[in-house]
Amino acid sequence: MEVVVRVEGLRKSYGKTEVLKGVDLEVRSGEVFGIVGPNGAGKTTLLRIVVGLVRPSAGKVVVLGHKVPDEVEAIRGLISYLPEESNLYGRLTGYENLEFFARIYSRGGRADEVVKLGAALSGLSERELSRKVETYSKGMVRRVALAATLMVRPKLAVLDEPTAGLDVVSARYIREVIRRFARELGTTVLMSSHNMFEVSKVCDRVALIDSGVIVAQGTVEEILSLSGAEDLEEAFAKLVSRRS
Repeated sequence: MEVVVRVEGLRKSYGKTEVLKGVDLEVRSGEVFGIVGPNGAGKTTLLRIVVGLVRPSAGKVVVLGHKVPDEVEAIRGLISYLPEESNLYGRLTGYENLEFFARIYSRGGRADEVVKLGAALSGLSERELSRKVETYSKGMVRRVALAATLMVRPKLAVLDEPTAGLDVVSARYIREVIRRFARELGTTVLMSSHNMFEVSKVCDRVALIDSGVIVAQGTVEEILSLSGAEDLEEAFAKLVSRRS
């Protein structure tokens, strides 16, 4: 199976603080791969390095066969990124936001088709999408932001904490969209989360990260077997305690 993302010996420091400490992982074509760990574990930094927004201090990152960040321009049209904080424009409507991102990222002049897919992915009504985003709930904002990320049918979608701070209904909807989109269109998804339950439901494989170190990776079943735990939360606690 094709490796879409390969990370080897990745390190990142800010001043004297080392945020990532020799991270190794592979993300395979068509899978949903989760980076899971507590706040401050290095998840966001890792994702920002993968999409070329942050330069690593050491190590190697290859995305879709191209070295990042040196060859990041070669993959700009093949990947999409959902940051943890909304990148939507509050004074535009939901539709206008989708149209804006479609014009920027769609290829071959198919913006109308892209917007139609985005509207469907959002799960919002025509009336809701016609309202300004500044009137939206956090869940509605996140739905449109995710739709804008996926509607361009990227080869790799990188999602930073896609359900953070959302109500149960919105979080469940977003998890279902991610899972269905990856399954039906074959898009590879690399996502971060601090929610152990979430990644166990959505991801094909996961990497547990603590203080910049990957403590385990594999399927949920493999990690539970390795740790002798009954769920991911217990597995994380056990594996971290073994390091200390």
